[in-house]
Amino acid sequence: MLKTIHKLFKDKNFQSLSGNTIFASLGFISFVILTRTFPKEVFGEWVLYVTASVFIEMFRFGLTKTAMVRYLSGADREEQKMLKGANYIIGLSITVIIAVVLISSNLLFGSVIKDSGYSLFFQWYPLLAFMNLPYNNGITILQANQKFDKILYVKTFNIGSFVLFLALNLFFFKMGVLSIVIAHLIVNTVSSLIVMFLGWDGIKYIPKSTKRHTSKILDFGKYATGTLIGSNLLKSADTFIIGLSPVLGAAGVAMYSVPLKLTEVLAIPLKSFSATAFPKMSKAAIEEKYDEVRRIFYTYSGAITYLFIGIAIIGIIFAKQFVIILGGQEYAETANIFRVFCIYGLFLPLDRFTGTALDSLNRPKKNLQKVLIMTAANIIGDLIAIFVAVRIYPDITNLQILMLVATVTIIMTIIGQLTGFIFLKRELPIRYFHVFRHGRNFFTTDIHKFFK
Repeated sequence: MLKTIHKLFKDKNFQSLSGNTIFASLGFISFVILTRTFPKEVFGEWVLYVTASVFIEMFRFGLTKTAMVRYLSGADREEQKMLKGANYIIGLSITVIIAVVLISSNLLFGSVIKDSGYSLFFQWYPLLAFMNLPYNNGITILQANQKFDKILYVKTFNIGSFVLFLALNLFFFKMGVLSIVIAHLIVNTVSSLIVMFLGWDGIKYIPKSTKRHTSKILDFGKYATGTLIGSNLLKSADTFIIGLSPVLGAAGVAMYSVPLKLTEVLAIPLKSFSATAFPKMSKAAIEEKYDEVRRIFYTYSGAITYLFIGIAIIGIIFAKQFVIILGGQEYAETANIFRVFCIYGLFLPLDRFTGTALDSLNRPKKNLQKVLIMTAANIIGDLIAIFVAVRIYPDITNLQILMLVATVTIIMTIIGQLTGFIFLKRELPIRYFHVFRHGRNFFTTDIHKFFK
């Protein structure tokens, strides 16, 4: 029995899943604390700061992260050092450029930015970008090497420290949102120092960087960047556009963010298993074992689809209780928005793993095209829901507008799922219904093979 448990804890799928479960749980706790610390308008400002920061992070690390995971999985020891050095130089260069742009924009358009609700982002993100660069580089390299146990340690410290401060602030300190931002900066700085001390970030390999390896990362990354930015826009465009609405504003952002945050329950298995599937699929593709690529795709996408059916049923039944637990009684009216998101979750696995498969087959351009189609559909749908619907139906309520925005998410994900499957089928002979057959087989006969 002990031997089985030890073997389970050593399994990379289990480490990735348990890690993401812990990270998401801590994220939920921080969200619960913040909704009870600040009124809707102030909490909405924090959400805009975080959303904009995550969006820029996608751009910063989109150029390198996916490429690093793919190339490191098949590189020898010496080439890994060259790739790590090139990765650091690219990341630092992009960070400098972004910092200069944001600081200049804040100096030139300070009054406009202050009135928009994005002042925290423009003022503090340039500093955060430098403070968390080693930390994020370290996470990327650890994922590429499938060191999910080490990711678990450092991310738990990072998120856990911040949650601890939020709890102390709620009960004792009673400080404002600016203090929360500064604490966030300090936690990321300490996390980066730990990663650097342990040698996980790759900074010592900068001298080994070569122009060839820099170009290799950028050639792949130019597509992966667009894919990651587009993927982030799929989640954050709703928040950005709601924030621009004169009707909804920061309060609307706060209302929408509660059911949206609950969808991170779906991201736990999705992120965990895609993180383990991508290096496996990439290695098989590099070795031209395309039957293995297809098998991994079928198994992961099918199994998680069946898992999400159960999660969606539970979410729909207990939607009101979930939003009250997360945001408090004042957010109870957003339960139906979460029910819409539960339906959206049913289409996520196949959408995610078609993109993962395309990247593993070295077709990042196709994955980018898929994401751009989805992003365009989402943004157009959001603009119609938020700005056009009000003109057509003047009596429409804010909650109904937010429901329309959530419904657009379902339509956009279906478009992405179908587009991704069409693109993948051109590269790899696959059949749609084999996804469900392999997913069923996973739970009936193959689950014991998964954690081996």
